[in-house]
Amino acid sequence: MVFSNLSDWLAWQETLHPAKIELGLERVHRVALAMGLMQPAFPIITVAGTNGKGSCVAMLEAVLCAAGYRVGAYTSPHLLRYNERVRVNGAPAGDEEFCAAFERVDQARGEISLTYFEFGTLAAMDIFARAGLEVAILEVGMGGRLDAVNVWDADAALVTSVALDHQGWLGETREAIGQEKAGIFRAGRAAVVGERTPPASVLQQAEACGAPVFLLGRDYGATPQGGAWTWWGPQGRRRHGLPMPHLRGRFQLDNACASLMVLESLVARLPISAAALRDGLRHASAPGRFQILDGLGLRIVDVAHNPHAAAALAETLRAMPSALTHAVFAALSDKDIVGVARAMGNVIDVWHVAGLDTERGLPVEELAARLVTVLDARRVRCYDDLSATLAGAVAAAGDTGRVVAFGSFYTAAAVLAPSQRDLWHSVTPDRHPS
Repeated sequence: MVFSNLSDWLAWQETLHPAKIELGLERVHRVALAMGLMQPAFPIITVAGTNGKGSCVAMLEAVLCAAGYRVGAYTSPHLLRYNERVRVNGAPAGDEEFCAAFERVDQARGEISLTYFEFGTLAAMDIFARAGLEVAILEVGMGGRLDAVNVWDADAALVTSVALDHQGWLGETREAIGQEKAGIFRAGRAAVVGERTPPASVLQQAEACGAPVFLLGRDYGATPQGGAWTWWGPQGRRRHGLPMPHLRGRFQLDNACASLMVLESLVARLPISAAALRDGLRHASAPGRFQILDGLGLRIVDVAHNPHAAAALAETLRAMPSALTHAVFAALSDKDIVGVARAMGNVIDVWHVAGLDTERGLPVEELAARLVTVLDARRVRCYDDLSATLAGAVAAAGDTGRVVAFGSFYTAAAVLAPSQRDLWHSVTPDRHPS
């Protein structure tokens, strides 16, 4: 099958496989072998976790680029354009590159049916193989053990955090989910764990496969020093005078620590200067991760979509000057809406909600019904779509109120669309409350 533009390729891929999501490695492995992609000429860093993956990929990418390496990064989902998923030295791949890669994947697969994510993953690695990379960073889409990116052996693997999400595919407990995420570890290669109290299954899986474990708070960590910090790690290694991460939120220091541990584990192959490390931390950015749109902290977008992420979002909001806070909220049907509401309940004053225009989207009536099991119904306002929701929240917030859009990547994408730009920038510095 050959299409002349990217949108036609993507629409066709959505119909190719009978299931939208089907975890497993066999299909991808067979096609990757046929394409000659199974022995990449560059080291691979694989990043899994419930929350924090995107931030860690952004920091790894920024530091490695600052160090002068040719870096590939594969992430998902995208916010505004599919091209965001595949980057070389920070620049998204072009439509023509994707179309050519998709055609090569299609020719190699024969009669093998691929999911949308599998097709895209193979295309990403095909683009990377032709780009002369020195290192690639691969973000796991879901889980780890059976995720398409796990076809390739990681030279260093990072599990950022383990929380309840995607239970229908990964299991009902943190232990079960941790077992899946730790499936990216490989014998003799660094297994970095980015939380202090991970499920026992994560450490057990590393031990079972013979991967050396580096646990946050035990084997590496941070010592704050005024407005800077020192990274410490195995064998007394230190990195002094580091700037706080450009990404906002106290938890981002843990993500920065974990990212540095990954880089330290590869230092023999990818040495990083102190200047590159500082530059990367200062400039790493990830759209939709506590993204402040007005420069004032009154217009914020975040992709938080589970209770663990919502709790981190709430903590960051509490650390800022208080303001009457309006939520723009929409979510997928399999998410723990009650858990999110409990995590955010005392930070959000008014919830402006809508359904998501996607197959897994939760209708607004059901979303509101779940919210009012733990919130006063007077705090929940329903709208027909996210555009109207955003307009209602901005109008209600006025010049002094805060608007926070969250609940899903789909929510973030909808409110970040160019058509909504004027609403987000309706507050200007000369009207900022004293």
